Amino acid sequence: MIRALVTTVLLFLCAVPAGHAADNMKAFPSAEEGMVRYVLKLPGQADESAFKVELIVGKVVQVDELNRYFFGGKIEMETIKGWGFPLYMVRKLGPMAGTLMAIDPDTPKVNRFIVLGVDPYIIRYNSRVPIVVYVPEGAEVRYRIWTAGVEVKAVEKD
Repeated sequence: MIRALVTTVLLFLCAVPAGHAADNMKAFPSAEEGMVRYVLKLPGQADESAFKVELIVGKVVQVDELNRYFFGGKIEMETIKGWGFPLYMVRKLGPMAGTLMAIDPDTPKVNRFIVLGVDPYIIRYNSRVPIVVYVPEGAEVRYRIWTAGVEVKAVEKD
C-alpha cells in the first residue's frame, strides 16, 4: 500500500514540470499570416545566472564571398499581458545592405547566413519559460549560449 502511494506521488511530481511547460505555451499566440514562430526550450542549469542567450535572426542568401552583408530590422521584446512572459518579434527583415568591394563578376555566389545588422541581442537564460521568437517567413532564428568564466578579477583603485 505504501509502495503504491510513493510510486503515485513520484509519478505526479515528475509529471508536474512537463505539464507546467506545456501550460506555458498556451500563453504564446500562434504566428500571424506571413510569420513563423520559433520556440527554444533551454535545459536547466545549476546556476542559470552564469549563462546568457544570444538570439540571432537572419536568412540564407546567395551572395559573393568577399563583401559583408546585413539585413535591416530589429528584435523587439514584448510582454504577454496576463502572463508576464516575454516574446520576441522581428516584424520586418530587410532591406539587405553591405560593403561595396569590387569583385570579379564571374566569381560564383555562395550561400551565407546573413543576420540583422544590429548589436548582439543577448537575453537572460531561463529554462523554466520557453524563448519564443516570431519572424517573417523565410527568416531563421539561431542562438548561441554565452557562459561566464569562473574567474572573477578585481578592479584596481585609481
